[in-house]
Amino acid sequence: MKFETEQEKFWAGEFGSDYIDRIQESSKIICNTALFSTILRRTRQVASVIEFGANVGLNLRSIGTLLPEALLSGIEINNKAVARLEGTLGRSNVYHTSILQFSPERTWEFALVKGVLIHLNPEKLPKVYDTLYHTSSRYICIVEYYNPTPVEVLYRGYKQKLFKRDFAGEMMDKYDDLVLIDYGFVYHRDSHFPQDDMTWFLLEKR
Repeated sequence: MKFETEQEKFWAGEFGSDYIDRIQESSKIICNTALFSTILRRTRQVASVIEFGANVGLNLRSIGTLLPEALLSGIEINNKAVARLEGTLGRSNVYHTSILQFSPERTWEFALVKGVLIHLNPEKLPKVYDTLYHTSSRYICIVEYYNPTPVEVLYRGYKQKLFKRDFAGEMMDKYDDLVLIDYGFVYHRDSHFPQDDMTWFLLEKR
């Protein structure tokens, strides 16, 4: 697999593999299920879901408990994560590629990206927005760190690996038919279902 950016190499390589070992799966799934139950309440008749940067599938497994009949698919760059993801979703529903190289052959009703846009090269965001937009037939869900203006943050001692901005706002500015359905924030000190200070946005094509 050829990469266009340093950030892709970073997550496809050793750091991305080590990240998998740091995940506490059971607690993540419980917290994710609470989060997506709130988000999916604002949707109707979602029969297919695709996640950009699905890692080992913890978000999709949570969604699967809420939408047991939905077709679940994922895009993932890291070899180790893909092996785990295929065990969850089945090989035909896993796209082992970079988001920058992904070209959808169909659409899904709910396109999700969670904790991924923050790690992409900002110069590539317009391309990713296009792919995210055209992959979705109805809903786009963005769950990321938010900042009203673009800013870089040091990430575990690494530079150029984490960037915060208003991803959802940029997409709504870019596509006139995207409407904000709902949004919310989940605090890392939430006593029941914490997330890593994530802000979520649910957009719909109208």
